[in-house]
Amino acid sequence: MTLLGVISDTHDLLRPEARRALAGCDLIVHAGDVCTPGLLEELAALAPVKAVRGNNDRGRWARELPEELDFELTGHRIHVIHDDARRTAECPADILISGHSHRPRREARGAALFLNPGSAGPRRFTLPVSLARVRLEWDSIQAEHVSLLGV
Repeated sequence: MTLLGVISDTHDLLRPEARRALAGCDLIVHAGDVCTPGLLEELAALAPVKAVRGNNDRGRWARELPEELDFELTGHRIHVIHDDARRTAECPADILISGHSHRPRREARGAALFLNPGSAGPRRFTLPVSLARVRLEWDSIQAEHVSLLGV
């Protein structure tokens, strides 16, 4: 079993609740709008990190982040992009991770799981503040959202 932490739209705020929720993860995916490289370094102190560039990620450090990312973990193909509406093509993935909307989403589309962890950074309007954890086994995917207010 592999535990994947999924976080997005931190906007340079790594809450203590997020650190606790990501403790014990084997890998952390940041789906963009990191806003400063120091935040990725803080996450890397918890687990290895893969990240994509969001629309608010600017500067030399941000240009080094890919706009889209594909990798495999525990036999599952994973695609990451900040804004799912900007996906350049259909991609054969088991999990499609995106951020941008600040709205948590976990939706099965055919055999694929579309996952948006929501925003873990500053609260926007009345939207929840959350991230996601995904338990991957060779034959299953179990995803849950974690509220960061009251963790």
